[in-house]
Amino acid sequence: MKRSAALADLEARLGHRFADPRLLNRALTHGSMSGPKREDNQRLEFLGDRVLGLVMAEALLERDPGAAEGQLAPRYNALVRKETCAEVARDHGIGEALKLGRSERLSGGRRKMALLGDAMEAVIAAVYTDAGFDAAKALILRLWGARIDRVEEDARDAKTALQEWAQGRGLPPPSYAETGRTGPDHQPVFTIEARLSTGESASAEAPSKRQAEQSAAATLLARLEGGA
Repeated sequence: MKRSAALADLEARLGHRFADPRLLNRALTHGSMSGPKREDNQRLEFLGDRVLGLVMAEALLERDPGAAEGQLAPRYNALVRKETCAEVARDHGIGEALKLGRSERLSGGRRKMALLGDAMEAVIAAVYTDAGFDAAKALILRLWGARIDRVEEDARDAKTALQEWAQGRGLPPPSYAETGRTGPDHQPVFTIEARLSTGESASAEAPSKRQAEQSAAATLLARLEGGA
């Protein structure tokens, strides 16, 4: 397969040149574009999720040899959750390279957390299949970068942290409201708004209300603390 300029640019951003660029092409192909002659990225996403998990578990153990399982688990979850994968994908322009069907393109699929997270995991699997575990590990550690170092902060439960922020300033607990829902019944995407009584708010979308609430709370908290 001949490389397109877009694939070559993405390879440069990822820091991995594929021996078989078809793997990267498949990792970027959403199910809305699949067909008899075109494989989507679902199988690669399944594999990439496991590779990511192993790399992060190993990295956490190496960085803190004395940590108990109860300390490691929330750090691990913060690093491998779909929201984090989507953030990494967004940071490296994976959304712009996604191959989507018309309906997904029109509904903003390149910005959807679930699609971006799945594609990031699929890209990890593509690198693993193309060049082995060491190459996939190097990719993950490079792309996740500082997130691994600040994982203790990111591992906080965002809704609890936001509530504590509000209570510490004499405010009532934040409220959460569903402001949108897209996608089919079997694969919905919820939009949730987190709001303080003072008017500050932030929204986020995710495939479950719980995840969307956590993401909205994290976004609002980061905004509040950044402006403190």
